[in-house]
Amino acid sequence: MSILDRYIARQYLVNVATLFVILFSFVIVIDVSLNIERFFDRAVELSTGDDGQGPGFIRKSVVTALVIADLWWPRLLQLFNFMLGLVMVAGMGFTCSQLVRHREFLAMLAAGVSLHRVARPILVVAGALTLVQALNQELVIPRIAPLLSRDHGDAGKRGLGATPVPLTPDGRGWIYRADSFDADAGVLHGVYILERDETTRQGVRQITATTATWNDGGWDLEDGLEQFIRRSDTATRDEKPRAVHRVETALDPATLKLNQYREYRNALSFAQAGQMLKKGATLDVQTRRDLSRVRWGRVSMMLSALLTLVIATPFFVTRVPGNMLLQSLKCAPISIGALVLGVLGSSAALPGIPPWLGAFLPVMALSTIAVAMISLVKT
Repeated sequence: MSILDRYIARQYLVNVATLFVILFSFVIVIDVSLNIERFFDRAVELSTGDDGQGPGFIRKSVVTALVIADLWWPRLLQLFNFMLGLVMVAGMGFTCSQLVRHREFLAMLAAGVSLHRVARPILVVAGALTLVQALNQELVIPRIAPLLSRDHGDAGKRGLGATPVPLTPDGRGWIYRADSFDADAGVLHGVYILERDETTRQGVRQITATTATWNDGGWDLEDGLEQFIRRSDTATRDEKPRAVHRVETALDPATLKLNQYREYRNALSFAQAGQMLKKGATLDVQTRRDLSRVRWGRVSMMLSALLTLVIATPFFVTRVPGNMLLQSLKCAPISIGALVLGVLGSSAALPGIPPWLGAFLPVMALSTIAVAMISLVKT
């Protein structure tokens, strides 16, 4: 890159970073101001000694600050992915406004430099930021998924905890229920399993166990007992329970997490979502559609953000100095509309259209608009 390209790229990157700092600070301050009592209560809970002695003011304040940081650092990583498209467009507006104010566009034109050169380093930096967004979504977010489902009262915890498991079918139509599911250890407590006939869908056998631990394609049962409700071939009933030590199924802890925690779906990587979709029958139709939209919608949103940046270029890259505030007001509804279109396309279900195809419809529409808009840059 030339000196000019590096200068514009550096200025654009600084503006994007500044906007993120301002945005993050604003969001955290608003949340803390609305939930400060819950943060204080959580800090007191964590810092209270074994003797029941409450913390002093200084210790309470320090622990409260740590609790806020612990809750928000993973959320900021996720917020970065959600807000990158909007911040990239705003960063371009600030960068071009600075260049216009100092008459640097005029200097470029006087030197025989095309104004398309202005957009090139900005798009290169935007592409690099989009790559960081993809790496963050695929490598970082799945690792911190348990931290993203926490509420203010759960700050400081490192796991998803335990929740009851309602009646949940697996791929064969068997019904599973548990008093609690420890999502961090992958252990079921108070297990009840109902085996159903594949033809009549009536209960054939029931299995109970104190705990069940996932191991290589099945659940290892502790104190497992099976009792036939109705024989498949006869009408007799087996009154005596028998011991059973293992149940093979495709209903693994990852599938249970997906069913229990809706936020967990957005934290799956592209590969993890693909593996979940391969299980097919263990997921209901709506969950499979949601996973498919989440999987391909991420790619669509990244491409839509870059195309929106291209669409916004003619509003800011101008050869005649003018009122950049007015240009920003003209650009805002178009850019926001394009970004919203990308979000809706990746999240909204379209009747009769496969989820993966529906996710890319905004990209197709924005591509045409971007080609038309970039040709409007006068140089």
